[in-house]
Amino acid sequence: MLYHAYEYTHAAVSPLRNAAKMSMRMLRNPFNPFAPTLPARTTAAMLEMFISATKRYSKPEFDIDTVEVDGEPVAVVEEKVVEKPFCNLVRFRREGAERRNDSAVLIVAPMSGHFATLLRGTVRAMLPGHDVYITDWIDARDVPMSDGRFGLDEYIDYVREFCGVLHTATGERPAVMAVCQPGVPVLAAAALMAEDDAPDRPASIILMGSPIDTRRNPQEPNLLATTHPLSWFEKNVIVTVPFPNPGFLRRVYPGFMQLTGFMQMNLDRHVDAHMKQFQHLVVGDGESAEAHTAFYDEYLAVMDMTAEFYLETIETVFQEHSLPRGLMTYRDERLVKPELITDIALMTVEGEKDDITGRGQTAAAHALCPDLPGAKKFHWEQKGVGHYGVFNGSRFRTNIQPKIADFIAENRGSPVKPKAAPKLKLMKTGAAPVAAA
Repeated sequence: MLYHAYEYTHAAVSPLRNAAKMSMRMLRNPFNPFAPTLPARTTAAMLEMFISATKRYSKPEFDIDTVEVDGEPVAVVEEKVVEKPFCNLVRFRREGAERRNDSAVLIVAPMSGHFATLLRGTVRAMLPGHDVYITDWIDARDVPMSDGRFGLDEYIDYVREFCGVLHTATGERPAVMAVCQPGVPVLAAAALMAEDDAPDRPASIILMGSPIDTRRNPQEPNLLATTHPLSWFEKNVIVTVPFPNPGFLRRVYPGFMQLTGFMQMNLDRHVDAHMKQFQHLVVGDGESAEAHTAFYDEYLAVMDMTAEFYLETIETVFQEHSLPRGLMTYRDERLVKPELITDIALMTVEGEKDDITGRGQTAAAHALCPDLPGAKKFHWEQKGVGHYGVFNGSRFRTNIQPKIADFIAENRGSPVKPKAAPKLKLMKTGAAPVAAA
């Protein structure tokens, strides 16, 4: 009934939102002699805030039309390479750049509430030097029940299949970047492919802010997942998609509930941001208001996750810690063995101020691959950034992305010993070289 209540509330508010839009346009009409007055500007700002708070945010676009390659603008064409029920594999083809023979990179976006467009900046930063593909996950409420289930096993299957697509297209083993939540299924897929000696296994994997071992430095999301039994989550956050959505009767963890959790984690920050936005609208600071709107258009656009994927992630990753304990299984019958990875280079990236995936949780992946040569392991901790700064923003572009590009290049094709990145101070931590930012 919770999902139904949400839908009914949204429908009930629609007439008020439409009235607010009309009133706001009238107040801001340049032919309105009262438009420049403080009461009119204040009222219009209040109406705009109401519209923003009550509208439904649809999936944003990537909007990457051009990218600079070798100092020249190059057109970018977004292509769906593979269409599957729960995910499209999207390639950002750079017109005329095929002659460069850049390495193919599969970016595995998180299925954790937001759409893959949250990684727009990540894609844009990687495009100048790579042939970029991304997993564009589909809102579970739009997937009919006839398309079956989607859990961790299916996630692993998708990763393996997409690696095969890139291998077929390029003839090379691909590089795979897992941003946040996908770290566990990507590492599991790599382990299974290594055990199978699959020719399309990754040449390198980069795990970024990923919860590989949540026993290390647990943060608020980790603690929440361990303070309740799995049955509590199934009873309190899993609902059924209502009619007339295509996914009618599918059990999901709805996006609006995920968004509530996101907002509550940093409620003071969001309240302060919206108060400043109101002030920007009143005084007419268009640049600041547009920046706020652009951020929240992305942040407030959320998608539903299938119940099985959400519950299996809670149990496997956060409660049982199955992967670091050597207990994770694929299809309930095959043990996942990261220790069999011997020629898939492993890079991990963490943020010093990450309050979602604590420091050390991602780096834990290195200890799970004891037979992978130390020369093919690299860990980077970026100073001064939180969770989102690990894969987006100025420090990602200037500090993190160049390290990733070097790592991919050094481990392209046949296994080679990577060279130390220039101007890095390296220090040994266990089996993996660790770079200090």
